[in-house]
Amino acid sequence: QGDGAHAVWIGDVVIGADAVGTDTYELNRNLVLTDGARADSVPNLEISTGEVTGAGHASATGRFDDEALFYLMARGIPADEARRLVVRGFFAEIVDRIEIGSLRERITAAVEAELGGVV
Repeated sequence: QGDGAHAVWIGDVVIGADAVGTDTYELNRNLVLTDGARADSVPNLEISTGEVTGAGHASATGRFDDEALFYLMARGIPADEARRLVVRGFFAEIVDRIEIGSLRERITAAVEAELGGVV
């Protein structure tokens, strides 16, 4: 977030000639919170064998969903808190998959600290 904020994700998957049966998929998702911010994705697949089960990539970048904000505000949730809930939901999809409890807690705390400011 922030005017001029710029994220770049470069995903490199290299499947060697001896990696027969590999099945891989790289995914990048971005939530752009403010005007002037942007996110670029550069997914790369390098495949050196013809015997791959699957290999693919996808990327999605979207702006903050004003409809979600309206929905929450229509139910009495103040705008600032509604924005925080939407952003928490975006991060929860990723953070909840972390199996190491202490790491998951540290990342959750960092997200919460950032959300303490204006989102």
